[in-house]
Amino acid sequence: MSAAKLLMLQGTASSVGKSLLVAALCRILRQNGYRVAPFKAQNMSNNSFVTRNGGEMGRAQVVQAQAAGVEPHVDMNPILLKPEAEARSQVVLLGKAQTTLSAREYYRIKPELQPITLAALERLRSAHDVVVIEGAGSPAEINLRRHDIVNMGLACAVQAPVLLVGDIDRGGVFAHLVGTLELLEAEERALVKGTIINKFRGDPGLLDDGLRFLEDRTGIPVLGVVPHLPHHGLPEEDSVVLERPAPRAVSKGIIDIAVVQAQRIANFTDFDALASETTVSLRYVSEAAALGQPDVIILPGTKSTVADLASLRAQGIADAIVRLAGAGTVIVGLCGGYQMLGRVIRDAQHVESDMDEVPGLGLLPVETEFVPEKATVQVEGVFAAETDIWQELAHQAIFGYEIHNGVTKQVQPLSPTVRINRRGGAPTDTLDGSVNAAGNVLGSYVHGLFDAPGLRRAFLSAIAQRKGLPTPVFDAIPTLEQTFDRLADHVRASLDIPHIYRIAGL
Repeated sequence: MSAAKLLMLQGTASSVGKSLLVAALCRILRQNGYRVAPFKAQNMSNNSFVTRNGGEMGRAQVVQAQAAGVEPHVDMNPILLKPEAEARSQVVLLGKAQTTLSAREYYRIKPELQPITLAALERLRSAHDVVVIEGAGSPAEINLRRHDIVNMGLACAVQAPVLLVGDIDRGGVFAHLVGTLELLEAEERALVKGTIINKFRGDPGLLDDGLRFLEDRTGIPVLGVVPHLPHHGLPEEDSVVLERPAPRAVSKGIIDIAVVQAQRIANFTDFDALASETTVSLRYVSEAAALGQPDVIILPGTKSTVADLASLRAQGIADAIVRLAGAGTVIVGLCGGYQMLGRVIRDAQHVESDMDEVPGLGLLPVETEFVPEKATVQVEGVFAAETDIWQELAHQAIFGYEIHNGVTKQVQPLSPTVRINRRGGAPTDTLDGSVNAAGNVLGSYVHGLFDAPGLRRAFLSAIAQRKGLPTPVFDAIPTLEQTFDRLADHVRASLDIPHIYRIAGL
């Protein structure tokens, strides 16, 4: 079998829309009958996923794999960097956490990692017709060029044709594209076969003069202008989206859900399904004054539980949560947020911090001990809490995954949140999480808890009932397949797909 053809998308900067365009191209190629897979040699994100085999990888490549109609595999993202406190990142290699390094330490070992990434790419090429590769950040970061393994260093190693993407929504797109090309070495520039202008708002005809200039100046064809697609319905890769002036929110429904935006928030995609419901107004909160009187407060996962808990205390958010919980507000903690809700967090082995022990918020009778071994596993089960508030949720199916270093145990018998009946594909009968006696505080290690439509909507109905409101009428939500097809239609109509296919050798 011959090796798969390659097509690579690089960007003039981070967050120019490469991930979404790769997903779109994966779906377009699949629609045209190709066996396609995504690939990103190195990803930096705290939004991660656990594969069927227990490997951890970036969410963006999972979405791209779903668009391609293939099972997510760690070969699609062989290196995942998960930022922690003090400018350090956990290095996840081929799905398994290896070590935590500073940026300088990681830079020194990158040459040792390139053969691993190239081997992963070759395995994908042997099983597919096409591999669509995503770069990271910008290829024009000349200070990082020497040991680059994800942008032009990779493109040159495998001779992948490159499409360069610029974001016109942030301004200066012509300067970004021309400047990036000017900073490339001759060998690198020769691999750039086309440019794409992304996130355009307005009349494309107004760009004609600029597009002609760009082609004349660079000698490289513009392959299309992709209109801005603000509500694409797919998970965002980066928490940078939460820092924009208009946070990711979404609807203005009758149920007010506040997600605490911890400094090192992880897996905020856990709440995309909630945000998609028109009955929900979901907002991200980073200061105590902004909490207000929500119906639900969610403490999300975090890459640094101890550091983020200290930050929430310093900001007054922790005290506000405890006060609101005492007044009956529903509090939900997931993963690191669940650990925060307990009585104490111990880290005698300094797995995550230099603190031997810190007090939690004391809202659940559980204690957490950090251990070096990281749990990464898919789980299936049912909602187990049966207090008055949650009767309608009892026995609703859940599916998701766990990613954590902590072991959390109840110190007094209370209702668990979830009964897990399959763990890592194997039958089991174990309990996860805890619900307080009053029933308004619950925690769980299961990421994706709200992705199951039955449980999510039963949860929202229970919250509405607490407010004295009628049971919500839920609108139909597009399926993931419909969302991918809509994205593909949007991009197919905007790009010269036949030209792109020729560039890839298809």
